[in-house]
Amino acid sequence: MAKYAWSGRERLGLLRVQDDVLVLHSMRWPDEIRSPEELCPPPVDLDEGEIDGALALMDTMARDDLEGEEFRDTYAEALQEIIEAKREHREPPAATEPETEPGQVLDLMAALNASVQKAKASRGEGEADVHEIPAPKKKAAKKQPAKKTAEKKTAAKKPAR
Repeated sequence: MAKYAWSGRERLGLLRVQDDVLVLHSMRWPDEIRSPEELCPPPVDLDEGEIDGALALMDTMARDDLEGEEFRDTYAEALQEIIEAKREHREPPAATEPETEPGQVLDLMAALNASVQKAKASRGEGEADVHEIPAPKKKAAKKQPAKKTAEKKTAAKKPAR
C-alpha cells in the first residue's frame, strides 16, 4: 500500500511489481465512493390506467411493416457466416462491397438560381429590369481655414550663476 500526491491531493494506491515494471493501482478513499442507492431512480406508484395507457401508446407507435430487403441486418448475417466458417475450420467468405449508386453532384448556385426563378414565376413576377445605379458625383471640397492653436506661455529662463 502506498500514499502518493496527485493533483494537490493525497491518494491511496497499491504498488506492485508486474514482470519488470512497477505498477501503481489507484484506489479510492471512502469519501470518494458514491453509494449505488443514489443512482437508483425513486420509486413510482403507477395505477392500472397509466400502465394501460403506456401499453396502448406503444401499440400505436409499433410498426408491422418493417419487412423487406431494406430492413435486413446484413452485418449480423455476415458475422454469422464468419462464425460458421470458423466452426467448420474453413476459410471465411470474402467480404462483398455494398452495391451503391454514385452520388449525383449538384451545382448549388444553379439550384439556388432555379429555385429563385421558380418562386418569382409562382408570384407572377417576371424578369426584373436591372439598371445600373450611377455613382454619385463628388463635389469639390471647400478649403477650410486652418484652426489657430493656442499660444503657449514660456517660462522665463533664469540666468546661470
